[in-house]
Amino acid sequence: MDRFQAADVILQERQLAASAAARLCDLPNGPTAIGYGGARGGGKSHWLLAQLGADDCQKIPALKCLLLRKQAKSNVENFEDFRRRLFTRLPHEFSAFRGILTFKNGSRIVLGHYKTESEIDNFLGIEFDVIAVEEATTLTARKYQDISTCCRSSKPNWRPRIYSTTNPGGVGHAWYRTRFVLPYLEQRETETRFVPARVADNSFNNPEYRQVLENLTGWQKRAWLDGDWDIAAGQYFTTFRRDVHVVGSGPEGPIFDETRAVDWFCAMDYGFAHYTVVLLGCTDGDGNIFIVDEHAERLWLPARHAAAIKAMLGRHGLHPSMLKRFVAGADVFSRQSDGTTVAAQYAKHGINLRVANTDRINGWAEIMTRFGDVDAGIRPTLFVHERCGRLSETLPSLLRDPNRPEDLLKVDADEDGIGGDDAADALRYLVATKNRTITQRKLRGL
Repeated sequence: MDRFQAADVILQERQLAASAAARLCDLPNGPTAIGYGGARGGGKSHWLLAQLGADDCQKIPALKCLLLRKQAKSNVENFEDFRRRLFTRLPHEFSAFRGILTFKNGSRIVLGHYKTESEIDNFLGIEFDVIAVEEATTLTARKYQDISTCCRSSKPNWRPRIYSTTNPGGVGHAWYRTRFVLPYLEQRETETRFVPARVADNSFNNPEYRQVLENLTGWQKRAWLDGDWDIAAGQYFTTFRRDVHVVGSGPEGPIFDETRAVDWFCAMDYGFAHYTVVLLGCTDGDGNIFIVDEHAERLWLPARHAAAIKAMLGRHGLHPSMLKRFVAGADVFSRQSDGTTVAAQYAKHGINLRVANTDRINGWAEIMTRFGDVDAGIRPTLFVHERCGRLSETLPSLLRDPNRPEDLLKVDADEDGIGGDDAADALRYLVATKNRTITQRKLRGL
């Protein structure tokens, strides 16, 4: 606060919370990455430059900071505006040609920019004590990880850290939400701290700007006005709402009582390098479907999966023989080079699978229908228990296929297991596949 006062920099409450998080990075067990994101007009860029120039660079002499933003022109113009506003009382020199601001104590802010992600490679190998990334969701997880390798310091009195600001949406929406937003929401932050930004946090916004955001519709309104990270451009399940569809979330959300279950069933999306996801679901007397539990692991053999699946069922007093159906994708029934099938391997361990309805278009449509639309007064009939973490994290991040809008864009998990649509496929199998009727059983000779 003394440094901000000396620089005549005034920060608002939410910005001060972000600066307090930044100071936690000084502690030996403190975070190493601070995220500040959400609604547009929340004062994120103002905070980022103030934190770098008025606090960090004045605290430590000869600090070297990288300010990274997409597009050179917007980076320089944005920086120039904030420099004139924030650093009038801090002696410094600025070379727009070189893109370097140098303070009296030798601390520097280097402007970095990129048009395509490949240009980020130009910074690799260079050491920066602080890296600040604006519009972080314009980066893929891989490029954010690459630039993170440059964040290191030889200064004994400084812990390197990364600051980032952004809005929901963009190519990096999923990884940013997983890395920063979810640990904050689930109160399990360790290496990161996240500060949510709201347009109401910035009292310097003109009233007309808020009205512009109020006039938006769809994903843009929820993302840019409300700072809702469960929504993104091109999102498939636009009516999915965590506070509505995720049950067991406490007194303010819906709670599920398992004694109401009428039928129990499971669905599997099989993988090895990809995740194998098994969802346990049930219906109640009113025809609602509840996804009660999940098993999600990769690089496991069927025997190990089978044991974990039985343990999952056991948590609910169930055995595989008690299920109305246990379905899986068609690949589980394809014969391998030795003539066996994955389904046969599971059968050896007491889990008998049958082919799921794999119709993608109608399957996604049924899920969408069951989610309802609370904004339009249409009641949902599909709910997910909060213990199904992978499924509830996957659903908001899924996008439409631009070449086939009725379908969902196929996406695989990255090297760290983040992302992917395996849980969504398992949900589609579970919802779209119906119990066999007596007539069907007779026709099949069962």
